[in-house]
Parts: sequence; structure tokens; C-alpha cells
Amino acid sequence: MITDELVVERHHPRVRWRKFATRFFQYFILSIIVVIVFVPIVILVFGALKTRGEYLSHPYTVPIPPRWENITLILGNASYSFWPMMRNSVFVMLIVTALVVTVCSLAAFVFARMQFRGKGLAFNLFTLGLMFPINVAILPVYFVLRQIDLIDSLWGVIVVQTAFLLSGNIMILRGFFTAIPAELQEAAYIDGCTVVDFFLRILLPLARPALSTVAALTMIISWNDLLVPLVVLNNDKLWTLPLGTMQFQGQYGQDLSLVSAFVALSALPTIIFYIFAERQIVSGLTAGAIKG
Repeated sequence: MITDELVVERHHPRVRWRKFATRFFQYFILSIIVVIVFVPIVILVFGALKTRGEYLSHPYTVPIPPRWENITLILGNASYSFWPMMRNSVFVMLIVTALVVTVCSLAAFVFARMQFRGKGLAFNLFTLGLMFPINVAILPVYFVLRQIDLIDSLWGVIVVQTAFLLSGNIMILRGFFTAIPAELQEAAYIDGCTVVDFFLRILLPLARPALSTVAALTMIISWNDLLVPLVVLNNDKLWTLPLGTMQFQGQYGQDLSLVSAFVALSALPTIIFYIFAERQIVSGLTAGAIKG
């Protein structure tokens, strides 16, 4: 009897209209967000595949036929320095990612699985880093780097990016490490595991989704960082791609199609990487949010 009433209510015109309105509103909001996100990217790609005249006369049309001259010119002309800047960006990104994953996993393990006096205070000190973004602290950071002779060095960029990425990633990994049952740690100790063995052989393999998330987010942030290389690097041979893109835009700003091609090529590695790592990023953040 109750089931029949539910079926009748479900097919009531008012209920169906309410479901339709809710679904329509959801798709309407999602469509607006998709347009806001993708329209600039599409215009950038279209502009990269046009000549300068086509870009100025018809900036929003589909490039038919596509002009690949801008792409081949940037990749083949050594004066544009695309490949050296790509090499510098890859070097900085890999070193920063390795340091962040290593330091954050060690610190998160200490805060999540070990007991010592002042643990809460020490963790709060680490999380204080979230309240001081690099934009606020860039001037004192510059003075410190100058005193230790790391200005105009890729290692200066690496040190600053690593330092400002620690706080948030320690919080992500600490939540994941805390969610692993304490009984597993006790059983490992009974079987003869030391603290190092438990960390390397049991905890890290179990935390692989969270580690992948931290690594992916770090790589994307490091690759797209403009402020730190802009402040630290003066030698154009050390420029990373975001800094080189800004300088390229200033030098060839009159040729918008060429600038669009350079920007599209600079962003292409992170887009490809995100497409492959998107599932790991979402699953790792979701797991941390639920278990933490």
C-alpha cells in the first residue's frame, strides 16, 4: 500500500516538474562553468593555428585550414629558446616534486603515527605556513636568497617553491596516514618491524593514492609558477617557461598568433599531465577528505 502511494506520488506532475527544474538548473550552472573555463583555451588554440592577419580579422572562428607555421617556428627556431626553457622547467619541477613528497611524507608520518611532547605545537607551526602565501613573503625571501647566494640560480627557485608547498601537503598526508588503523602498526612491530620498516614497507605502499595526489599537485603548481622565477632569475638562460612566456609576449606582442602558439605550447605539458593524473588527484583528495 505504501509502495503504491510512493509510485503515485513519484509520477505526480508537480513532482516531475520539480525534478525537471532541479536537473535543468544543474545543467545550466555546469554549462556556464564549462563555457567560462574552456572558451579562453579554445580561442588560444584557434589563435595559435592562424596567421597574424586571420587572427586580427577573425579571432573567434575555427582555423580552416590550420596553420602550423607558428608551432614549427617556435619549436625549430633556437632564438626563441623554447627548449632550454622547457628543460629548466622540467628540472625545477622534478626536483621540487621529489623534495616535497619526501619531506612531507616523513613529517606527516611523525605527526600522524608518533607521540612526543610538543607535537601539537610543532604541527601548528607547520600549518602556519598556510597563512603566509609567497606573494606576501616574496621580499624577505629575496633578501634571504641574496645572503646565501642563491639569486640567479635554479636552486633558489627550488628551495622557495619547496618551502611554500610543505604546509598544505603535510596536512593532506597526515590525514591519510592517521586513517590507517593503529592495529596494523602494532602487528607490524610484533612481527619485528622497526619504525623505518613500517614506514617504508607498509605505510608508503598503502598511501600511494595520497602520494600521487601530492606529487601531481606539486608538479602542476611548480610548472605554472611565475612569481618566484621572476624574482630569483635574471639570466635568460635560466628562465623557466612561465617567465619566458611573459618575456616572449613583451617582445613579440604585435604578433598575437605567434604569442598564442608559444602560450599553447607552454601549457600543453601540464594539460596532458592533468588528463592522465586527474583520476589520481580526485581519488587521493577524496580519500584524504573522508578518512582524515
